Amino acid sequence: MKETTSEISKKLRKERIHSSKNFRNGKFQNLNLTPALTEGYGYFKVLYEFFFKTVNDRRPSRPLPSVKTDLLELNPAEDILVWFGHSSYFMQIDGKKFLVDPVFSGNASPLRGSNTSFNGSDNYKVQDLPHIDYLIITHDHYDHADYPTLVQLPSQTAMVICGLGVGRYLEKWGFKPDCILEKDWDEEVDLRDGFKAYIKPARHFSGRGLVRNNTLWMSVLLKTPSMKFYIGGDSGYDTHFAQIGKQFGEVDLAILENGQYDLKWKYIHMLPDEVLKAGEDLKAKRILPVHSAKFAMANHAWNEPLRRITTLNKALNLTLVTPMIGEKVLLKDPAQQFKHWWEPE
Repeated sequence: MKETTSEISKKLRKERIHSSKNFRNGKFQNLNLTPALTEGYGYFKVLYEFFFKTVNDRRPSRPLPSVKTDLLELNPAEDILVWFGHSSYFMQIDGKKFLVDPVFSGNASPLRGSNTSFNGSDNYKVQDLPHIDYLIITHDHYDHADYPTLVQLPSQTAMVICGLGVGRYLEKWGFKPDCILEKDWDEEVDLRDGFKAYIKPARHFSGRGLVRNNTLWMSVLLKTPSMKFYIGGDSGYDTHFAQIGKQFGEVDLAILENGQYDLKWKYIHMLPDEVLKAGEDLKAKRILPVHSAKFAMANHAWNEPLRRITTLNKALNLTLVTPMIGEKVLLKDPAQQFKHWWEPE
């Protein structure tokens, strides 16, 4: 009996996963030893603090300030980024449209209603998006690979870029196998018309449900005809930032996770001072800190990540890009200024 396209795709995926140098002992591995919890901390204490520790302003007491850019009526010549909160954003650059880790369902958990988005952070839905040339999914966690959102996107997405193994979810959710570019670290993809995507490591983990590290997490160095972007994905601080900076030179914009952090899990999520260090390692002209302002997934105030990185940056004077949700970031205007919208009025 002739194999179906789905069966062939599944077979090839399994072969590629098992032949990857990053897949050992039945799991994908980080470049360096990466404990889930920092030495001296246990899961019981972490869970107890998460559910019972009182944290002032863990969720905002008022709707977040935001604007709504009409993405369906953009001038095709505009080079912009629009952040949707957390790690979701849209980019139109050099005539192509990119969408990264979209989460529009208002939830960051497999259990509906257990980790809801902040009031004011859900101004966008799939219906507000134009046709997407390239959808990038950095890893399979629920706050980055959102089933209710992704299942609506196949008809308006040309191609998807993801790590090894993630394609099996995307196929189930309606994306055709020949539209999925499923890659390993240190592979590159020629996107034509002067665009290239270089798949790079991140220091994190993966898994939906109880199974961990059966799919690959990643970051992406995106080259366009006129600019270079670093799409960081979730990551703890590690040597890969300096390696990427050495390989590619200056990056026009580094988009780095800054939020949902804790000293107890510092190996898988950077602390704000490490975000700045990573930006320096990457030789970034500008840094966009994301992974905040939508969900409460750690024991810090909702606005602490932006406060801390802004304060720490006073000693370094790097260029931080801190838009409101929905605000246009002008990708070719390094002098653009942003309000400290996260501070009380």
